[in-house]
Amino acid sequence: QVQLVESGGGLVQAGGSLRLSCAASGRTFSNNRMAWFRQAPGKEREFVAAISSSGVFTDYSDSMKGRFTISRDNAKNTVYLQMNSLRPEDTAVYYCAAGQAPTWGTRSSYDYWGQGTQVTVSS
Repeated sequence: QVQLVESGGGLVQAGGSLRLSCAASGRTFSNNRMAWFRQAPGKEREFVAAISSSGVFTDYSDSMKGRFTISRDNAKNTVYLQMNSLRPEDTAVYYCAAGQAPTWGTRSSYDYWGQGTQVTVSS
């Protein structure tokens, strides 16, 4: 079992930055690939980024490449999402997820989810 708690969301102006954190409890954190998804009002939950269990490999949605960076600290059981050059269209609830299935970018590959943290980008 893995329990996930996100933090770090808030209100920021366009062009600004935020760093999200996701603290995990449970002894199997380092065995899981970790990911961030987001869901805007009226839209489907979409993939943002993922990182391998070791932290060596990462993957990003095309619209986030170059602006967002995912990282993890297995000693602290925490995964991060650094978001730079934020845009109003980045406004969404951001969810942390953990899983081991082979497909990185699909919701069904992740077994554990946090409750989400709201990110609002004003223009």
